[in-house]
Amino acid sequence: MEPSITRVCCFLLSLFAGLVSGLEITSTEPTSIEKASGQSVKLDCQFTLAPEDSGPLDIEWSLLSSDNQKEDKVVILYSGDRAYEDYYAPMKGRVHFNSADPKNGDASINLTGLKSSDSGTYQCKVKKAPGIRSRKMLLIVMVKPSKPSCYTEGPTQEGKDVVLKCISREGTNPLQYSWEKTSDSKLLPASAVLDPVGGTINVRNASASASGTYRCTASNRVGTEECVLYLNVTPPPNTPGIIAAAIITVLLILIIIAIILFCCCRARHRKKYEKEICNEIREDVPPPKSRVSTARSFTVGSQRSSLGSMSPSNLHEYALKPQYDKIPSSEEYERPPSHNPLPPPSGAKMAGPNLSRMGAIPVMIPAQNRDGSIV
Repeated sequence: MEPSITRVCCFLLSLFAGLVSGLEITSTEPTSIEKASGQSVKLDCQFTLAPEDSGPLDIEWSLLSSDNQKEDKVVILYSGDRAYEDYYAPMKGRVHFNSADPKNGDASINLTGLKSSDSGTYQCKVKKAPGIRSRKMLLIVMVKPSKPSCYTEGPTQEGKDVVLKCISREGTNPLQYSWEKTSDSKLLPASAVLDPVGGTINVRNASASASGTYRCTASNRVGTEECVLYLNVTPPPNTPGIIAAAIITVLLILIIIAIILFCCCRARHRKKYEKEICNEIREDVPPPKSRVSTARSFTVGSQRSSLGSMSPSNLHEYALKPQYDKIPSSEEYERPPSHNPLPPPSGAKMAGPNLSRMGAIPVMIPAQNRDGSIV
């Protein structure tokens, strides 16, 4: 019974010794690494081989998927004494083996120009039949805070609550904000309330002593950035003066409008008055020439109709009539009354019989007014 037990123990000891002396990964570096974006990192994977590990050496680095239903992404390979470094397109040109000959026991890789998308769990798997070993490491690529923007919120007047804000648009959480005064006493106002997570500082019942230069610093585990703000606390505005100025401005505007309306109405009335005067002047204009021709034709017709009624006895009386009973010519008719020439002085009167012997034709000329109408 005892020899059989001894044989079993020897077999187990030999098996355990074979396992211990086989392929092993000997790296002792931390399995969780934090780096800032843009930096470089070395993922360590050192191994040792045993004499019985006689198969071909294969090294595989892969980025494990957080979703079990998705496949892992192979990042870099070493197989058949050849390295395949451009195997994963998103990391092309940024991932390399640390050793030119990984067969020497160094399967570590270097990642350069880290991006936030490089974060994840990486696995190093070394195979040399019959030995197989693997090691996992967590890489966290953190983005340092971007340069924050500093500004005030609300009125910056004495007696008011003044809020200073500081915001960084980029950066891996958690972000922390801190404020400090860099001018005068370099002490924050006693009434200031700081929010390190929200990045605000509330100065309650601000006074002129709160004026000065302030600096905000945004930070996380991989970097810091800062911005500067100048705060000027001003006295409250003169409200009664503002109201009085507003009233005066409104009154001036109303006065200007009234003056403009008055000028327009006056100009319109003047234009209407001038038009009425023009119409009155036109009423005194002499009648058109057509009336003259009409009157003259009428006069000639009347003369012809009255020739038969003339006799030598009344011809003398007709010749003795004043000059204004004659028919005016067109020039005399068109000339204003004030410019009509005076009738020439009457010459020696000629008797009717003498006129008949001289070949005169008796004509009766009806009397006319100054405007040309027949009496």
